[in-house]
Amino acid sequence: MKFRNAFLCLALAALLPAAAHAEVVVVVSANSPVTSLTAAQASQIFLAKSVSLPGGGAATPIDIASGPVRDEFYTKVTGKDAAQLKSYWAQLTFTGKAKPFRQAPSAAEAKKLIAASPSAIGYLAPADVDSSVRVVLKP
Repeated sequence: MKFRNAFLCLALAALLPAAAHAEVVVVVSANSPVTSLTAAQASQIFLAKSVSLPGGGAATPIDIASGPVRDEFYTKVTGKDAAQLKSYWAQLTFTGKAKPFRQAPSAAEAKKLIAASPSAIGYLAPADVDSSVRVVLKP
């Protein structure tokens, strides 16, 4: 019995790193003219270095307040972890160079906001994508 419990604990521990790894996709409204983005373009938009979508339209980034999908997005697309991102935005805000983006409290709310505006751009877990939004990048 002890061997079985130890084996189960080891098996579960082996799965934890995989479970902590969230998948993420960058999305725009299904009504947006944007059909694809590069990771560099998404990074520029979400680091407030660009205010335009490809093709020249205004970009309205929608952030998710917190969680593994947000962390995965920023790590994969911008190369910044949560602490680096917090510091980056504190500096931008303090110097008046940018204001933080609108934050949705959940993925469902983020999807609603993105779907409602052709200029909106955000990120979701692939399981949260439906016909109201279009995937433009799979980092």
